[in-house]
Amino acid sequence: MEYTQLGRTGLKVSRLVLGTMNFGPQTDEATSHAIMDTALDAGLNFFDTANVYGWAENKGRTESIIGSWFAKGDGRRDRTVLATKVYGNMGPDGEAWPNHDKLSALNIRRAVEASLKRLGTDYIDVYQFHHVDRATPFEEIWQAVDVLIQQGKVLYAGSSNFPGYKIAQANEVAARRGSVGLVSEQCLYNLFERRAEMEVIPAAQEYGLGVIPWSPLHGGLLGGVLKKETEGKRRTEGRAAATLADPVKRAQLQAYEDLLDKHGLRPGEVALAWLLTRPGVTGPIVGPRTPEQLAGALAALELELSEEVLAGLDEIFPGPGPSPEAFAW
Repeated sequence: MEYTQLGRTGLKVSRLVLGTMNFGPQTDEATSHAIMDTALDAGLNFFDTANVYGWAENKGRTESIIGSWFAKGDGRRDRTVLATKVYGNMGPDGEAWPNHDKLSALNIRRAVEASLKRLGTDYIDVYQFHHVDRATPFEEIWQAVDVLIQQGKVLYAGSSNFPGYKIAQANEVAARRGSVGLVSEQCLYNLFERRAEMEVIPAAQEYGLGVIPWSPLHGGLLGGVLKKETEGKRRTEGRAAATLADPVKRAQLQAYEDLLDKHGLRPGEVALAWLLTRPGVTGPIVGPRTPEQLAGALAALELELSEEVLAGLDEIFPGPGPSPEAFAW
């Protein structure tokens, strides 16, 4: 396993991040434990979750599954860099109670205590803001986070789904307070969706944040969906079905699969390997539902893409270009 520093910190993390969103809703507890054991045995030490995972009436279920895995001992917690998130409403009985969501000092305090209890641990390595809270000033957010850091309950803070200007604003306020500020940004980034390259990733690099892409296969579309569709192995629905109904996007996917077929490469592995070549990227999040899917993701770490393949990918999925040149002279 290859490791890298998380942004400007001294924290060493694996170049793949284990996403746990499927634990509970789609993957039972025993299989979830098996996946985490396989990941840790392979050296994958960076696990990502969120307090809302489990969804609907089971919010918090995913954190509880991770907590029961930690409870098995054998150094599981010590060897894991744990990241979770706060923002979504965690009101009692699934109701949207006021002050049970977003990033007020009150909710941050309440949410971190609840996460620690579910996770069965006394600290969170990276506590991430799951979305921008436009109603709460960063002075209040950092005051709450600084208290948690002083108490040893949180070590670092990160963001998720932040635009570039909010990354800058958050860290400028933190600097004025003498706080550490954000050390990571978790954003939607893959071959199909490259808009983060315009402002989010440059802002993250400028302020020393590690970039953690989510949905690296764009909901499975970059995992060889057309071939699987032809072979009857996959039925697309929702956003994926809408994308495939677009003739331009479908043609892009066909060109992508044809390019990789020509070079004898697996689409899912290539999509992950491509992200590992991108400036500023710490490691993409992979969200396996089975141990076999995790093994496929780990194979991407061994894959070196040729200049010909990289150029072909850029031709099929061109990026937006740098800011401001992408939209100005």
